[in-house]
Amino acid sequence: MASRALTPPAPPHLRLHAASLFSPRLPLPHTRAPRCRGGRSRRLLSALPSPSPSPASRSQGVSTAPIEREPPGPAPAPPPPAQQPRRDPAIAAEVARLSAARERFRAARTLRDKLRALDAEPRVAAFFGKESSHGVLGALEPREVLLLKCLVAAGQEHVLGRELDWYGGDGHHEHHHRNGARGGSALRDALYSLAGLVGKWTSEGVVGGEKGSEEMGVLPRLLKFLDNIEEFYDCIGGIIGYQIMALEFLSASDRMHRPSKDKFVDFHVPSGLNLLEDKEHASQAALWGIEGLPELGEIYPIGGAGDRLGLVDSDTGESLPAALLPYCGRSLLEGLIRDLQAREFLHFKIFGGQCITPVAIMTSSVKDNHEHIIAICERLDWFGRGRDNFRLFEQPLVPVVNAEDGKWLVSKSLFPVGKPGGHGAIWKLAYDRGVLQWLQNCGRKGATVRQVSNVVAATDLTMMALAGIGLRCNKKLGFASCERRPGATEGVNVLIEKQNLEGLWSYGITCIEYTEFEKYGIPEPTVTGSSQVSFPANTNILYVDLQAVEEVGSRKNASCLPGMVLNLKKAVSYVNHLGFECSAAGGRLECTMQNIADDFMNSYNYRCSKGIESELNTFIVYNERKRVTSSAKRKLKSEDRSLHQTPEGSLLDIMRNAHDLLSSCSVDIPMVKDNSEYMHSGPPFLIFLHPALGPFWDIIRQKFVGGSVSKGSELQIEVAEFLWKDVELDGSLIILAHNIMGSTKKNKNGEQILHYGSRCGRCRLQSVKIVNEGINWTSPNNVYWKHDVERSESVKIILHGNAEFEAKDVVLKGNHVFEVPDGHRMCIIQDRAGFVVKLDLIRDELMDSGTWHWKYAVDGVHVKLNMVEL
Repeated sequence: MASRALTPPAPPHLRLHAASLFSPRLPLPHTRAPRCRGGRSRRLLSALPSPSPSPASRSQGVSTAPIEREPPGPAPAPPPPAQQPRRDPAIAAEVARLSAARERFRAARTLRDKLRALDAEPRVAAFFGKESSHGVLGALEPREVLLLKCLVAAGQEHVLGRELDWYGGDGHHEHHHRNGARGGSALRDALYSLAGLVGKWTSEGVVGGEKGSEEMGVLPRLLKFLDNIEEFYDCIGGIIGYQIMALEFLSASDRMHRPSKDKFVDFHVPSGLNLLEDKEHASQAALWGIEGLPELGEIYPIGGAGDRLGLVDSDTGESLPAALLPYCGRSLLEGLIRDLQAREFLHFKIFGGQCITPVAIMTSSVKDNHEHIIAICERLDWFGRGRDNFRLFEQPLVPVVNAEDGKWLVSKSLFPVGKPGGHGAIWKLAYDRGVLQWLQNCGRKGATVRQVSNVVAATDLTMMALAGIGLRCNKKLGFASCERRPGATEGVNVLIEKQNLEGLWSYGITCIEYTEFEKYGIPEPTVTGSSQVSFPANTNILYVDLQAVEEVGSRKNASCLPGMVLNLKKAVSYVNHLGFECSAAGGRLECTMQNIADDFMNSYNYRCSKGIESELNTFIVYNERKRVTSSAKRKLKSEDRSLHQTPEGSLLDIMRNAHDLLSSCSVDIPMVKDNSEYMHSGPPFLIFLHPALGPFWDIIRQKFVGGSVSKGSELQIEVAEFLWKDVELDGSLIILAHNIMGSTKKNKNGEQILHYGSRCGRCRLQSVKIVNEGINWTSPNNVYWKHDVERSESVKIILHGNAEFEAKDVVLKGNHVFEVPDGHRMCIIQDRAGFVVKLDLIRDELMDSGTWHWKYAVDGVHVKLNMVEL
């Protein structure tokens, strides 16, 4: 996006406009229902004041205070070009050398010609000498030789153990070998001495303990690392192109600071559907999403390292990726599939058809992420979905460059420090690996995108309303957004308005990353009542049109890598070649998946009016923050005063959502206080509801009616066919069904496939009082976010197969376990001595359907439930 070239302080032609103000107490911007079609007004955006707020809008916490706008008129004249920062002459000379080398390399047509072009590079010739066809290089495949020579041509000889001093402070090339090596590098000689071991390589390295085996074992890994970079970054010139772009960012080069191609750029707070304010339209949009589920795929970028979580295997001490975090009794990956299956179950209950959504997962090799993800899927029989409904594609690691000189950091001999190159790699990688085509071959038009660490993204309507609008209105990309939290390291969504030098106007909703706030003059969110501009949070919950993103991912230039940045804000920790833990200022090229929105701008030959959002390729929906984003990204430290982005903090948001939901069902339940209370006493209760109870809250409200949950209670419900009516809980109640949404049957490949609605477990509780000691809240071993707690007493109901449980007008005191076998119905009946248990067989003709079930029907824009007794 051309406007990204603008630098702080924001010049006069780059202004920040707001249609509303965000703050923790004013969570949602101006409500605007999406329109699939609409007329155009040509009044100027900046000339229209926001409407005055009505009493109703104020009561709902929305500010629409008028904003100072420019008078109508032509756009301002372009500012004078920004002064170019002084560049390091040595790095400038290196960029020029690499750019010339890249052009010669690209001009070569065949592999042999490319090798000749590399051999002509003075650095390559000086490093390898004239014997490049002998020794180890002679034993390698030509492609592998090319990779090593590209590495040297890119100025990274030190990765191989030695380096050339190539450029001095005056920018003039100098070359000589360190450590007195003559006629070639010391490493070159070492490589030749290892030639005899080449034939002993295995997939794990060298067999046996010969001298040099460690180096030869690492060399295949290095070649794979380089091959991934050369292949993935082919759009910018492979290894050499990666280094050019890194140096350009590092030296604040023309790429970052060239004068803007636009003479006018303006940012506005985008308007969109407010799911809390316009409830009827929100419900309609969510129904569109559920109805359109057979046209949707699911995409999960879960290749991140999750270093801040500090997750390790308790048995081996091995560092583990974020997807394995044992959150609320299951891994984060399992939580994603669980939410997806709840939506599929709802589709089945409304429309009667089985829908299995294809799932694309971008993994990485960091911390053996790819292998761990496969292991989880295999252990859980691919979640009853079949292996063919998954595509896993591995994100390449990219080298981390030193912020001082652009040299790649090296962790040990022959191996660079590598990190994932940002989730924006997903579009090109999905195209390269055929994943986008696979999704479309499955009959999918669009896809929802969600990150693994966000544990509340599927709450209530958000994701399905987003997808529903995207599908129904033929949008190319949509954002789910909410108010920003002060101090949060998150980007913002903006409506950008631009006019180029030819007079063409462009509009679109996009994202600005937090690392670029200073450049664009984006202010931090402020307290309620401030008149300062505040933009909504980017949450990385997206809807994408598959054909549109395929067009971008298939490009052969840098535009297929959206939002490219070199983030140097955090120190990089690594273990160096001597085995010492080090920390250095550095970063790697990262791209951001949400900035693909920059490719979906709409262009007009006139300046558009306020409300243009409804006509754009991009759109946005809003919901309350705790229903949109709450992440488990970092481990809580003893000195921390904030729970933000910790598992503990996200657990409290889940509890707040449970409070809001159940209190709207006339269930008396204690409030969740400020996060600081958690530090002293933990949560006021633990409530975990399976998403298939809804997932829409309007549906769950028809399954919960009245009653109470006392402070310190625990409620876990793992069953979809459920009724709670006037239940009083003081203690622990745990309901576990083996067949939550249906039962599995083997397919032709011998895989267990989940069939929705078949032989589900069922539970009804009416006018039941449960009293027991519950959780031992004083136990030091309790880990609430894992749902790993010590209990003194509980009532546990276990439903095998299609088992059913019913209790009515009964008091259950103390510790009880009710285990109902498959094919049976258990009833608890009150008597004078307490209660009696009655166990009956379910009639054969009711084995599949059960003795009762909820019938779902669409009534207008809502789903109505009716209990059917058989």
